[in-house]
Amino acid sequence: MIMRPRIGRPGDRRQCARPAQLARAAMLIGAALLPLVSTAQSPAGEKSVVGAAKALKPGEFFWAPEIAANGPLLLVVSLATQRATLYRNGIPIAISTVSTGSADHRTPVGVFTILERRVEHYSSIYDNAPMPYMQRLTWGGIALHGGTLPGYPASHGCIRLPHAFARLLYGVTRPGMTVIVTETAAIPRVAPGDPVAWAGTDAGGIADWHPERAPSGPVAVVVSAADRRVLVLRNGIAIGSAPVRIDGPVAGTSVFMRQGAPDGRAQWTRVHLPEPLGSAPTESLRGRIHVAPDFRAVVEPLLGPGSSVIITGDSLRADDANAIPFHIEDDEGASGPHQTPRRPAPP
Repeated sequence: MIMRPRIGRPGDRRQCARPAQLARAAMLIGAALLPLVSTAQSPAGEKSVVGAAKALKPGEFFWAPEIAANGPLLLVVSLATQRATLYRNGIPIAISTVSTGSADHRTPVGVFTILERRVEHYSSIYDNAPMPYMQRLTWGGIALHGGTLPGYPASHGCIRLPHAFARLLYGVTRPGMTVIVTETAAIPRVAPGDPVAWAGTDAGGIADWHPERAPSGPVAVVVSAADRRVLVLRNGIAIGSAPVRIDGPVAGTSVFMRQGAPDGRAQWTRVHLPEPLGSAPTESLRGRIHVAPDFRAVVEPLLGPGSSVIITGDSLRADDANAIPFHIEDDEGASGPHQTPRRPAPP
């Protein structure tokens, strides 16, 4: 079956047209995206995706959800290339141009979750500016939304998307979905092992477990080597934490996402956040992370497809200058590193 990807062009607020012939699109989508399946991602495939992304002009995008019809979603935004890539089950299904924060209003890098979504929204900070198909990443005003793309970083910190792409993206995302913003290009790779293959030995200290704070929603597990602590979040709210002990150093920060598999087995993809957030990725953590067996027993059943695990050598404390920019909301609305406190959403 021939798949016809949608091609968006600058200024197109309508649904993207389906081209009559696949020839040009196949070169940019079929050849570029299909090699990046979750079971085999090669350097050649990476170059194909980079090439396809570079070919886009400001305001253009590709949308080919048929490449992977099911599975969890991950959005990766590169500030350096001004591109956003949407992955489903580890496979890229869309690439879009973006416009991120200007030099005076830099878009923060790090790991985010979608906190709130509105089809119609207006800025309470910048002259009631329209922010169609707004998807909030921080309570301090950073969001994904439709806007003007001049071909360079020009926003006040938000991630502007082509209007048609913003609408399409809004139609498939859900609150709690992971969004990674990185300085350079970052491509998910197949993880060499299970990031939660923790050794069942007590790391000492007291664990905290309150799943009732968020009864449902996507689950994220954050392991900090600097803090010697693991934090569990559901729907962006902290529901548990425990001490951990990690044998040996942890280099940089890696984000793992569990994919859907037909046989039900756990399959993970990995995105390593490059400089300035980290160096070369730690190849294997199997058996090196020690946590109390009873804590592991309550966490592991929650990690279904779409769950994420972030492992970092840095601190999560807001008072630490080297803290990883992972944005966390607790049950009282307190914010994590590099965030302003929660405030009511404007009408």
